[in-house]
Amino acid sequence: MEDKKGSKDRLKLSRFKLDSLLDITLSINANLPTEVLLSKYESILRNNLGIGKILIFKRSAQWECLLNGGFPKYFESLDVEKRLLGFDEITYVSSDMGFEGVDIIVPVYNNNVQLAFLFIGDIEEEGEGMSPVIKHLNFIQTISSIIIVAVENIRLHKESLRQEAFKKELELAARMQKMLIPDNSHMPRDPSIVVNGFYFPHYEVGGDYYDCIRLSDTKIGLCIADVSGKGISAAILMSNFQATLRALLTADIDLVFLVNKLNSVVVSNAAGEKFITFFIARYDSNTKVLEYINAAHNPPVLYDTQTGRVTHINASCVGIGMLDEIPSVSKTDILINGYNKLVCYTDGLSELKGDDGKDIGTGVIIQHISNREPVEKNIREMIKQLGIPDTNPWLFDDVSIIAADLW
Repeated sequence: MEDKKGSKDRLKLSRFKLDSLLDITLSINANLPTEVLLSKYESILRNNLGIGKILIFKRSAQWECLLNGGFPKYFESLDVEKRLLGFDEITYVSSDMGFEGVDIIVPVYNNNVQLAFLFIGDIEEEGEGMSPVIKHLNFIQTISSIIIVAVENIRLHKESLRQEAFKKELELAARMQKMLIPDNSHMPRDPSIVVNGFYFPHYEVGGDYYDCIRLSDTKIGLCIADVSGKGISAAILMSNFQATLRALLTADIDLVFLVNKLNSVVVSNAAGEKFITFFIARYDSNTKVLEYINAAHNPPVLYDTQTGRVTHINASCVGIGMLDEIPSVSKTDILINGYNKLVCYTDGLSELKGDDGKDIGTGVIIQHISNREPVEKNIREMIKQLGIPDTNPWLFDDVSIIAADLW
């Protein structure tokens, strides 16, 4: 009779284990949420195996408490790296180990990789002190492994979906940002001024921007700007800046007033977290006057082909958005006498490293424009020599250039 009863008990136990594994597997295949899977798992351990307390530490990007059923809250902040990584096998916890209330620690593996640690506490005991849990530790380890792998796969799938959605948003943002950069086919090609732009984004989106706007029959406005920092926030701020600039810049607006107005807008929008370096120039082909303001931007290079003189157009005030109010803004006028070349750029160019490991600065620009060839040809040859955008190992930022031939 006892053998028959023992056989029935073993058969019942085997069916329970198979049914539990089948239920968990079907739940995983049905793509049930993590919360449902954990609830089923906890029910199996608590209701069927008589385990009073359960806690799981799971490894993902870092160790985290995945489930806490019955243990004090402070257990969740346990330093897994220091306290648990030495447990390679199922361990019965003694009082001197410092895990109060924990009876058994079960490490969980998948493909020989440690995924989690299971704490078991408050287990039921049979007549002579033997807990049925001890008989089922391999089963507990197996079903824990299945659950934890499933939970991690759910997390990875969600993360993949998030990354894919973010990638699509970045691609859309990049396309929209490129629309802010004028195409060279729309740049001025007048007897007195020819303008060309060169834009090589290193990231999907960034904070570089240049523009050229025809303001009247004789006046052209051109600018270049760079937002501090990178990414979507920089791109959004720059797109707002471009819209404001285009709304304000006219043939007659005072450039000092323009810069102060732009500063107010950026301070309001960026809340002091970002600023913009900015160079703005307006050229009148009738008077041959180039007026400009450099708000902390990299000094554009002006080359006079008749005299060979090189002028660095240095900053005349702080950057846009650095301060609530710019203390002093000064505008400068330059009379263009004969054929001159103007090259404006962002620090993605000037901070490239030369053979000596130092920033190339403007030396390479001066080297290439010191002739009477069109500046467009000069810049293209310079870009090719520098290996932009494909072969230069020091290219870690967007490179933007706007260059003009002036007569």
